[in-house]
Amino acid sequence: MTANALHKPAVKADPAHAEMANAIRFLAIDAVEKAKSGHPGMPMGMADVATVLFSRFMKFDPADPAWPDRDRFVLSAGHGSMLLYALLHLTGYEAVTIDEIKAFRQWGAKTPGHPEYGHTPGVETTTGPLGQGIATAVGMALAERLMNARYGDDLVDHYTYVIAGDGCLMEGISHEAMSLAGHLRLNRLIVLFDDNGISIDGSTGLACSDDQLARFAASGWATSRIDGHDPQAIETAIAAARQSDRPTMIACRTTIGFGSPGRQGSEKAHGAPLGPEEVEKTRAALHWPHRPFEIPADVLVSWREIGARGRSVRQAWKERSRKQCTADRSPCHDALNKKLPSAYTERMAQFIAQLTAERPKIATRQASQNVIDVIATVLPNLLGGSADLTHSNLTKAKTHKSVTPSTMDGNYVHYGVREHAMAAAMNGVALHGGFIPYGGTFLAFADYNRPAIRLAALMGIRVIHVMTHDSIGLGEDGPTHQPVEHVPSLRAIPNLLVFRPADAVETAEAWDCALRAETSPSVLCLSRQALPAFRTEASDNKVSLGAYVVVEPEGGRDVTLIATGSEVAIALEAARLLEAEGVHAAVVSAPCFELFRKQTAEYRAEVLGSAPRIGVEAAIEGEWARWLGDAGEFVGMHGFGASAPADVLYREFGITPAAVADAAMRNIIRARAS
Repeated sequence: MTANALHKPAVKADPAHAEMANAIRFLAIDAVEKAKSGHPGMPMGMADVATVLFSRFMKFDPADPAWPDRDRFVLSAGHGSMLLYALLHLTGYEAVTIDEIKAFRQWGAKTPGHPEYGHTPGVETTTGPLGQGIATAVGMALAERLMNARYGDDLVDHYTYVIAGDGCLMEGISHEAMSLAGHLRLNRLIVLFDDNGISIDGSTGLACSDDQLARFAASGWATSRIDGHDPQAIETAIAAARQSDRPTMIACRTTIGFGSPGRQGSEKAHGAPLGPEEVEKTRAALHWPHRPFEIPADVLVSWREIGARGRSVRQAWKERSRKQCTADRSPCHDALNKKLPSAYTERMAQFIAQLTAERPKIATRQASQNVIDVIATVLPNLLGGSADLTHSNLTKAKTHKSVTPSTMDGNYVHYGVREHAMAAAMNGVALHGGFIPYGGTFLAFADYNRPAIRLAALMGIRVIHVMTHDSIGLGEDGPTHQPVEHVPSLRAIPNLLVFRPADAVETAEAWDCALRAETSPSVLCLSRQALPAFRTEASDNKVSLGAYVVVEPEGGRDVTLIATGSEVAIALEAARLLEAEGVHAAVVSAPCFELFRKQTAEYRAEVLGSAPRIGVEAAIEGEWARWLGDAGEFVGMHGFGASAPADVLYREFGITPAAVADAAMRNIIRARAS
């Protein structure tokens, strides 16, 4: 008997379903009213659906919000956050007290305007940007099936439920996500569509006439349409979806602002408090005579019983998991605890020592491929992928097996030309647990991924983006594919580690940093062109410092040349040109600005020095001014690229050893004159 088979609650007759749903409605109404801001309409409209889902199907235990085999609930329509907070409070999540409900949208509260992962126990993912939730849920459902294929029903047997609105389905990411889920036949994914026909501007008919059921059906989903205020219809539809061999979308026809005489069915119920007079009319209409934030004792008891129901199921799961995960550091244990296997550190150290000895002159994308080949043998929970650029990004290990509907024991996902959904799905995989996801595309396409990357940074989750063809060095494909603003713009995202390694050793060290960054996503910006090796001795991970001195001239510095990625070789050659002129030039490699910022002021001063500084990067300037100071100069791009061979582009755009040496001399002369 599986875990989900154990969890089949009976329908309670007392108190009535309406009373339990109204508890959700009025917590939402009262919280929004007290905050004087928020979105009451969606919680009021979807309260019936949420009540049936949580009371009759959801497997969870508020005493352990992170229990690995719980069902996942994703509120993709994150503006309706009070629906989720009401459910968490009613079912007994300790952190979500009635005082937290009263503090909705206030400083420090566990009830922020939109759900935030890591801030509120019971929130599975940060939502608010429409469409992100449903796409993230695809990753969760994928991870569940992949884990199930490895560890079986006794350990992994749960569903991913999503409440999505019209806006989620209008966003383009929904198409990418539902297409991927349908293709992979992720049958443990159930989307409950809040089909209320209203958006902020008014009727959805103003902007959209899509047949949403036909859309999903065309992508291989099972679909149905129900009255979202009929508890029996809701229960029947969800029960059928749980037996499907495909993902399911249930269109729940609801009334936004249900129960509000003057606002229901109107955009006026969407994003503003009802107002004191309308609140009182709604209390009368729904026969809810209770004071604000007051829940009748019998209703609260019934909700708390629903929350307590999962405890025995979780405890039974823990007993089963102990039998399968017997060793402290078994693959199962590591997967569930998001830890790197014990063999990883030794194997990575051996590989870096090998690279320093062999000094290969290869593109950093190829160096990354070599790293993946090595770590895949010691990281069984590494889940790779690419947005239809596997042979360009070089992201598939020799030992990797493709994930298909019939091979869920695979470890490489072909995401297709769906960059945005790939990034969001990787977030879902990371949030679910069990895998370390990475995925590849061209750096010039980073903006397709950006909304999901930003959310990963906000949530503090380990997701690795392998982005190749990182500069004008890709050559003839021209400015459409040559990223010039992407590295600086990615560096602007808080808590995102942006790596631009300069040779094979730095590439391996960047991978090591990304794998160890359990609370930050990473982007590896990798070259198409071959780069010479310059690291000749094995040492502690220097990339982890963010920037470090590669060449320190004898006799003190006249100038410091700071470069990243492919331009480190240019800086090294410029230093040789300057040395021939009697100028002492230090060379600094700065593969990760974010990690450099985290170092002590003393270390940063030691690396940067007091001499004039020249920054070298085949991108626009961005935050280089911080590191160069007023006396420094940037050698790089000042506009878009062009179509030509790489060496011609570097020459024509003035990113050459001679140009760097000339900039150094100008700044030395200027500094001496002042």
